Amino acid sequence: MIIAMVGLGRMGANMARRLARGGVEVIGFDPNAAARQDVVRDGIDAVAALAELVQRLSAPRIVWLMVPAGDPTQHAIDELATLLAPGDLIVDGGNAHYSDSQRRGASLAPRKIRFVDCGVSGGVHGLANGYALMFGGDDDAAAMLAPYLRILAPAPDAGWLHCGPVGAGHYVKMIHNGIEYGMMQSFAEGFALMHNRTDLRLDVAKIAEMWRHGSVVRSWLLDLCAEFLATDSELSGIAPLVADSGEGRWTVEEAIQQRIAAPVIALALMSRFTSQGGSDYADKVLAMMRKGFGGHAVASAAPKPPMSGLP
Repeated sequence: MIIAMVGLGRMGANMARRLARGGVEVIGFDPNAAARQDVVRDGIDAVAALAELVQRLSAPRIVWLMVPAGDPTQHAIDELATLLAPGDLIVDGGNAHYSDSQRRGASLAPRKIRFVDCGVSGGVHGLANGYALMFGGDDDAAAMLAPYLRILAPAPDAGWLHCGPVGAGHYVKMIHNGIEYGMMQSFAEGFALMHNRTDLRLDVAKIAEMWRHGSVVRSWLLDLCAEFLATDSELSGIAPLVADSGEGRWTVEEAIQQRIAAPVIALALMSRFTSQGGSDYADKVLAMMRKGFGGHAVASAAPKPPMSGLP
């Protein structure tokens, strides 16, 4: 088994490592020499050009992209389209809009180059625990990809799904991330309410840990909350700034298009928009959750005195 991984950043490099540990020969490419060197130190081969990457693969070739959505993805696909042959497969594992994936699949079809759009969830913990993989494409492409998905997923028979035709994978991932926005916002608001009741002397770290056992709200997000609250329940050095990666917006836009009410997801998105100018504890919790599951950086803030409790 051999596969190419284009994009050796936080996600792509760890996916390459997990595949290599599973016995797959992985050839990586990234324009950044330091990123290439990082995976080479782990015994993964890496090249400095897409043309060399394709030459190293045996037909039918599989090239998996883990590059930023938008122009970087499009440029990579355009170059690969001139290098690959009929029967080869391009997998886009980035967070592209599903309509872009549908368009890209259609543009590659006349060349008989297969295309799969794959939503990937698991963040920085995916290397050890496996990734949730939701993908779209035809049955032949799915069959080509399945042996690799069994290695990337948490288990060979769980955590990956052929969701439908091209576009289905990124559509499902878009909705997944919209749900994630709502869940994160709910936890953040709840912990903020408890944190503010200083008169009750609530230990939010201990509450989070207790909820992890038997509670109906137990989840990986709660696990992450318990972990960082145990270290610093005040989050005094964390700026209340929460980034918006795009998929929450797309989910709200889809709800509007379908005329389906999605108020929780919409309000969670709006809360992220308002986070840049405030000092809200809930936004600090959100920022730390994103760091916990995705390794996203958090901004620093000057220490502030704790809020007073309610009478």
